[in-house]
Amino acid sequence: MSEQLARWTQATVYPDMWTDPDDDPRDQGVGPDGELATLQDFLTGYRLTLRMKCEGLDAEQLARRSVPPSTMSLLGLVRHLVEVERDWRNWISDGDPLPKLYGKRDADFDGAVAEQAVVDAAYVDLEREQAATDAALAEHPDLGERVGKDGIAIRELMVHRIDEYARHCGHADLLRECIDGRVGQ
Repeated sequence: MSEQLARWTQATVYPDMWTDPDDDPRDQGVGPDGELATLQDFLTGYRLTLRMKCEGLDAEQLARRSVPPSTMSLLGLVRHLVEVERDWRNWISDGDPLPKLYGKRDADFDGAVAEQAVVDAAYVDLEREQAATDAALAEHPDLGERVGKDGIAIRELMVHRIDEYARHCGHADLLRECIDGRVGQ
């Protein structure tokens, strides 16, 4: 990248934030009660953050590998999280694992090409896989319950989900800033 992008934000209250507090869909006011509700609230917040980081970009921008030499793109992150959501269901299942949707190793990133149909499909896939994983986990409200072939605790899986989304939201911060200069939490 040869030109220096100007950093910018839509926020007017706190210039280092993504959006103003009154416009932030992640802030619901009062925090949740209980451990499960808190874990679900954090996961929802990170899921929304990833979507916010992708908003307003076209297919080329979403597919752009903007932080070389990394092969990551925002679209690649969305597709990667599709695969991860699917894989988490494998963790809690005793049956045969679900196959990958996009192919073997790194196909989620490699196949993230600048085509609107690929972008649209990735968002449909993400919504479907998130809903399926949420539904599978709703059958196990006891966070201490151990499930799947490896006996993973539901609590551990929930924390891992939050960790995965949080880490990739950090990647999305850098990718987005290098695409159009937009900054924020």
